[in-house]
Amino acid sequence: MSWQVYVDSNLVGTGKVARAAILGQKGGVWAASAGFTLTPEEQKAITAAFGNLGATQASGVRLAGQKFFVTRTDEVDSVIHGRKQNDGCTIVKTKQAILVTEYDAPTQAQESFTVVDGLAKYLRSVGY
Repeated sequence: MSWQVYVDSNLVGTGKVARAAILGQKGGVWAASAGFTLTPEEQKAITAAFGNLGATQASGVRLAGQKFFVTRTDEVDSVIHGRKQNDGCTIVKTKQAILVTEYDAPTQAQESFTVVDGLAKYLRSVGY
């Protein structure tokens, strides 16, 4: 299985996600879209964010050097939603991975979330 295919086809390829990366919960970038580089500090913060969603909502998240204000978190489904002006991000934790995505206007949050959540549900169903 190539993780890059999930980024290129299932996320960015839909047109509802502008940039994406798949991180391993134990560290490392499994795949990322071209030019979407998460620093080691950003990766560590994203992984830790799910351990204290309240603090994450208060402080926001940084993705590829850009700060996003966290607008909503969902502990049950392990989701973080963020905004930066008219653009946004959706971060979803699965059993072993973390999907980190950004979308650009005019794409709406729900449109992007539907794509990301669909892949997250699939990965969970196959043990990832």
